[in-house]
Amino acid sequence: MREAALTQVPAALADLGSLVRIPSIAFPSIAFPGFDRAEVQRSAEAVKAIVDDLGIFERVEIRTAVIPETGEEGMPAVLATRPARNGRPTILLYAHHDVQPVGDESLWESPPFEPTLRNGRIYGRGAADDKAGIMAHIGALRALVESVGPDFDLGVNLFFEGEEEAGSASFAQFLSDNADALRADVIVVADSGNWDSETPALTVSLRGNVRFTLDIETLEHASHSGMFGGAVPDAMLAAVTLLATLWDGDGAVAVDGLESRDAETPPYSEETLRSEAGLPEGVSPIGRDEILSRIWNKPSITITGIDAPSVRNASNTLSPKVSVVLSTRVAPGQAAADAFAAIEAHLRSRAPFGARLTFRDVDFGNPFLVDTSGPAVEAARAALESGYGRTPIDIGVGGSIPFIADLVREFPGAEILVTGVEDPHARAHSPNESLHVETFRNALVSEALLLAALDASD
Repeated sequence: MREAALTQVPAALADLGSLVRIPSIAFPSIAFPGFDRAEVQRSAEAVKAIVDDLGIFERVEIRTAVIPETGEEGMPAVLATRPARNGRPTILLYAHHDVQPVGDESLWESPPFEPTLRNGRIYGRGAADDKAGIMAHIGALRALVESVGPDFDLGVNLFFEGEEEAGSASFAQFLSDNADALRADVIVVADSGNWDSETPALTVSLRGNVRFTLDIETLEHASHSGMFGGAVPDAMLAAVTLLATLWDGDGAVAVDGLESRDAETPPYSEETLRSEAGLPEGVSPIGRDEILSRIWNKPSITITGIDAPSVRNASNTLSPKVSVVLSTRVAPGQAAADAFAAIEAHLRSRAPFGARLTFRDVDFGNPFLVDTSGPAVEAARAALESGYGRTPIDIGVGGSIPFIADLVREFPGAEILVTGVEDPHARAHSPNESLHVETFRNALVSEALLLAALDASD
């Protein structure tokens, strides 16, 4: 199986390059004008063609689901099904073909939608997150077919989503609409990372997420800062004063009711943090306790966006309103709704100068803890060790994959394995996103070994 998998790597990378060239940004076009839904459709069609070429599925379709909150049609996903035979299990392979916006294109060293090989890495938006996840699945299936033939007994379902980066708004409805087609004994979510470029990891915990927009208003209209400054509070003063209460002097979250998880973490140095996060000398880390505990097991709050007068448009004016987007990472073990309630209570009780607060566009994603006692977890660890030549490490992830809570709810009996092709220098969501080719090769081999083991299981 190993040799069969290795022979599939070049073709998988070539197909990955074709997918990266499609700017499949799934952000809603109304909120983010300029992103073309047609490109997400084109991406789905390209993925479907690759899946069709496998020739092993009973059906391969592009499907959408309705977003319950708005009634709008969600982004296109690719769904494929192949039933199990002779008592073998069914595995569901998940990844997503949509990508993040590129941000400031001047920060990219090569065009974001032109895959470029430099120093053993392929650069491009989606090269790692998560079109590489799709091609790891496809490459592993191609290896299985080459090794045992197309008439294998393992059941295989594919779900390649088209809106993960935009919040998976129709995900729960898609699961409900297609529950029979997606039902599986084992679910592999290829949307996480590894310990480093050479050491594989199985993600066993994920923080949840609470994202919302906060409007802070202090005036009915803008007023002259010279005429009224010093007596009238402007919205920026209120915003800065209020938001500063979310953290203590060490930069740790200071909101009563936000919980932490007590769990051991592997050794991880400040030097490694600086290298992987791009933290320059002279800028100190924030928080307390072990670094990975801060990232995996404690809450964090980040201001990810702000609407206020720009430097270019600055005038001597008291701003009447400031809007900010807050992203809170929720420790495993706490419900996202409870975390939001704690943050809302904190902010409302501390609104300075009687500022008016409005909370809107609230989005929840619950954290996740993996049950590591099942046979699929054991098989996955063995496959990773064989594929990488190193013992895998169980890791937590500071980021969130909110839809996993939907998978747990819809398929409570399934073992969920969160894997990935990224390494700490992949820079997913950032300029110069990249895929480490050797890591991808090992991930593909490992998944092929897992599929072969499940196909041979009783």
